[in-house]
Amino acid sequence: MNIPAQSMEAPYLKGLNAPQREAVLTIDGPVLMLAGAGTGKTAALTARLAHIIATRSAWPSEILAVTFTNKAAREMRERVGRIIGDAVEGMPWLGTFHSIGAKMLRRHAELVGLQSNFTILDTDDQIRLLKQVISLEELDEKRWTARVLGGLIDQWKNKGLMPADIDAGESERFAEGRGAKLYTLYQDRLKALNACDFGDLLLHMLTILKSHRDVLEEYQKRFKYILVDEYQDTNSVQYLWLRLLAQTRKNICCVGDDDQSIYSWRGAEVANILKYEKDFPGAKIIKLEQNYRSTPHILGAASGLIAKNGERLGKTLWTELNDGDKVKVVGVWDGPEEARRVGELAEDHQRSGGSLDDAAILVRAQFQTREFEDRFISIGLPYKIVGGFRFYERAEIRDALAYLRLVNQPADDLAFERIVNVPKRGLGDKAVAKVQTLARLQRVPLTQAAVDILETDELTPQARRALGQFVRDLASWRDRATALSHPDLARAILDESGYTIALQAEKTAEAAGRLENLTELVRAMEEYETLGAFLEHVSLVMDNEASADGEKLTMMTIHAAKGLEFERVFLVGWEEGVFPSQRSLDEGGLASLEEERRLAYVAITRARRHCTIFHAANRRIYGQWTSSIPSRFIAELPADHIDMETSMAGGETMWRANWASNSDPFAHLQRGTGRGPGWQRASGSYSTTPSRVVEARSSAISLGNKGRSDIAFGQRVFHTKFGYGSVAEIEGNKLEIDFEQAGRKRVLDSFVTLA
Repeated sequence: MNIPAQSMEAPYLKGLNAPQREAVLTIDGPVLMLAGAGTGKTAALTARLAHIIATRSAWPSEILAVTFTNKAAREMRERVGRIIGDAVEGMPWLGTFHSIGAKMLRRHAELVGLQSNFTILDTDDQIRLLKQVISLEELDEKRWTARVLGGLIDQWKNKGLMPADIDAGESERFAEGRGAKLYTLYQDRLKALNACDFGDLLLHMLTILKSHRDVLEEYQKRFKYILVDEYQDTNSVQYLWLRLLAQTRKNICCVGDDDQSIYSWRGAEVANILKYEKDFPGAKIIKLEQNYRSTPHILGAASGLIAKNGERLGKTLWTELNDGDKVKVVGVWDGPEEARRVGELAEDHQRSGGSLDDAAILVRAQFQTREFEDRFISIGLPYKIVGGFRFYERAEIRDALAYLRLVNQPADDLAFERIVNVPKRGLGDKAVAKVQTLARLQRVPLTQAAVDILETDELTPQARRALGQFVRDLASWRDRATALSHPDLARAILDESGYTIALQAEKTAEAAGRLENLTELVRAMEEYETLGAFLEHVSLVMDNEASADGEKLTMMTIHAAKGLEFERVFLVGWEEGVFPSQRSLDEGGLASLEEERRLAYVAITRARRHCTIFHAANRRIYGQWTSSIPSRFIAELPADHIDMETSMAGGETMWRANWASNSDPFAHLQRGTGRGPGWQRASGSYSTTPSRVVEARSSAISLGNKGRSDIAFGQRVFHTKFGYGSVAEIEGNKLEIDFEQAGRKRVLDSFVTLA
């Protein structure tokens, strides 16, 4: 099309580099704007929208612009509004996938058996409806939970699958082959209620577009231009929906970065962006590679790491900024020292004139924040958790603490009320209300009222059985509190109450994260001599809520940090099994490894000037110190861009050679084991083979594997926790010792003395 000459001088083009300008001006035909981290893709995308409207290539109502979040949609609308003024108000088709899907569906609801005023169910309503469906099929809802079924149906909808599309293999994933039938019953109930869930908003429209050609042609004619943000995060149904709408005009511009595709657990398909040229032959690929955020060393480290991925389109980020500091890799002795070192560096950053608001700790999993929170509270360093709750404020932690409080103090009525029916044990609100009424009348704690009411006929048989079991469990846990260590008592409570089983049954990423948090809670208890001391510590932590005012150090997961940037970034827990996540590797093999590497790339590129990566030589798991090895991602960082802090000359070279010694370092993943080189299962945790053992001293790490020369087989030794024992096996600096009281344990030689 003809573009007015004056458009080259348009205000929205000022400040754009050459590739950005090309992306703005190339409005006809399919375009993929491959935008690396910090390369100004939002500026280019909004300028493109403004250009289409300013040149009258289309009216605002003829443009479809989709984003993933309401925040992104608002930002785009505001930016375009600043350029073109009130014309932006005429863009009814700028919004999220779900909001636009809902708007379309209300216009054509009758074509899928709904009325235009249909209700969109929230998660709670959806779960209630699924419970009804499961109950009608006379299934055990404790075994086949509504939450698991809801997650499975959501997966199917993200893939664009209606009930009739579910094959036998997929159906077997729930209730011994009844998954497809339950999906059908659920959809029927939704239609009867004139309702749909979020997954239906696009799935129903996809069905309509595929089966009603007149509707499809209406939208193909309406939308002269289509713009899509964060294309690498699209799932199958979003991809199919977009491809149908763009078939006729093919004026579709997708903006994304295959190297930042990190949401497969939400249904995102990185393949969608990788096959863009195949889907739209003749598509123009415009790479935005000039980074405006980070220094050359940070970009060099991130680019060298992501280059190890095989499935990517490829681009090279560069910047005009000065070199700045290299990415620092710091090895520490253990988790507590990691927290100390980060706290010290954060305080140094503040003392040197930096703001805590411009510094962040990024973790792979939420449970990792606990050690840092405890440390920062003890030294008075203000912090905030973004994208989640403080560790002790998370629902599963508060539930576990309520159990522990009630065992420690039977008169704790608040704890009783919180967990009397958590997890669900068949106690309705009426039954609990009767216990509360009796407690008020007799002026006794709820636990005593519960015991007393069991001697009456006030409760239904089902409620009496459930409450009776709960009371007996409480008594049993109190009796064992003196015989068991408080961490072991906590494990027993979580298992015997059914709490752990309930989370395991969900089989979701969220439930797995909650289980990790509970494991970390039990680990935290090991640091205190008694249950009372631990609960007192938690009370002090909860009471030490920082003021809403003032600077705060940010803590968040890497996933939550996507799209953000900070002057100084601390990346912690870069060890095999933690990052890359062992659970992810076990579930997804090589594909998951590449996504974990993309996650590492996202983490590094959040930093503007300073990036520090930490890994610990040891982590304590269930009271045992277990050796860890640095993440393979550290070995993949280009040496020219990193500064390794080691305590032994040549340590870095030897360690890198260790990883490189495997001619096919990912063969284990292709065989489906999902484990990194040198990893073995040992006593429920991961240990390393001799060539991978990491020996650490104080705050620096020595990448060697030599054990103590003064310890031999049969040697009698003493351990401060396990007492006296004899050495049964030696593997580098790790020992297996038969302790006289504790049995056989695996420990590090530095934790024992000769007896």
